[in-house]
Amino acid sequence: MHDEFLCHVTAYGVCAGQRIGVPLGTYRAPTLALALWWLRDRANWIADRLDPQPEAEHFPPSSLVPVADTVPDVPAALRWWCADLGQQDLVANELAAGRLVRVAICDETTEYELLAESVDALRMQRIIPALVMPVG
Repeated sequence: MHDEFLCHVTAYGVCAGQRIGVPLGTYRAPTLALALWWLRDRANWIADRLDPQPEAEHFPPSSLVPVADTVPDVPAALRWWCADLGQQDLVANELAAGRLVRVAICDETTEYELLAESVDALRMQRIIPALVMPVG
């Protein structure tokens, strides 16, 4: 059983012709349930920042404008992923089996990546088989 999970959220974009990643958060979850909760929380956090409510008091009037229907709707995709029980079960099963899980959603300029993996699985990958030394 995998008991501890390392979770990361990163935004990737291009700057001066180079692909760069900007870390948006890391969490070492002591349980599978907390790993899933944190990934959903971060996905909603990104969605709320990309798609704020126009009536929020910290935005000057008319500072937010709608985008064309052809622009990928990252906030809607992130919210859908959070609400889809089938997706959550899939992620839970993959993590419980010790596999790396990557959810990536992108628009025209940025890729948002949610990543989680079992700390136990990471440790197991780093173990080098013991050398057997002849005795005598």
